[in-house]
Order: sequence, then C-alpha cells, then structure tokens
Amino acid sequence: QVQLVESGGGSVQAGGSLRLSCAASEYTYSHSFMGWFRQAPGGEREGVAIISPSRTGSWYADSVKGRFTISRDNAKNTVYLQMNSLKPEDTAMYYCAAAYNGLGLFNARSYNYWGQGTQVTVSS
Repeated sequence: QVQLVESGGGSVQAGGSLRLSCAASEYTYSHSFMGWFRQAPGGEREGVAIISPSRTGSWYADSVKGRFTISRDNAKNTVYLQMNSLKPEDTAMYYCAAAYNGLGLFNARSYNYWGQGTQVTVSS
C-alpha cells in the first residue's frame, strides 16, 4: 500500500514562497499520477496541480497557473509543489494524492491514496 507523507507547510506573508514535499513509501508511486489538492475550512477539496508518472505532463488549476510548479523525483519517490507569489486565498490544508488511473485527475474521487496534509497559511 502506498503511504504518502507531506511536509513543508507553514506560515508566510503574501508574496512569499513555500515548497511542499510528498514522500511515498511504495515503488508503485513511480507508476502513479500524483496530485496536490487543498481544502480551506468549510470548503471543498480542490485540485491544484497534477503530474504524470513520466513527468511528461503537468496540469494546474487556473487559480495557481504561473505561480505554482509541480515536479517529481522518481528516484526519491517524492513529488514537490513549489509555491511562489502566495496569496491569502492560498491558505488551506494541502494534500498529496496518488492515482493509478489518468482520468478525472482534478476530481478527488479519482485518487487511490492520500497523505495526512500539511497546513499552509498566508497572511496579508
């Protein structure tokens, strides 16, 4: 079973940067689509960024395009989310997720495994 552990969250002022990491414990990570989702209090879990197993494809929510970058190091079983020019509306719990199937990847229901989440707080 794939286990995902996020790290790198914290508090930052608007305009700042954070880099989230997600370490996977199972070799099947290398065959999975990996996604970052976020959920603000009272809100739904929304897809932020997705990357394909071979790193040939990556996709972003419109709200983060040009500011966030997803990447993965398959040798380390780790996926990253570089977040720049952070805004207060980026404040949320951020989750890493893995999916074997490449359909509906911005839908949280498409994912097979989830991490426990890491909090990101952006102050104005």
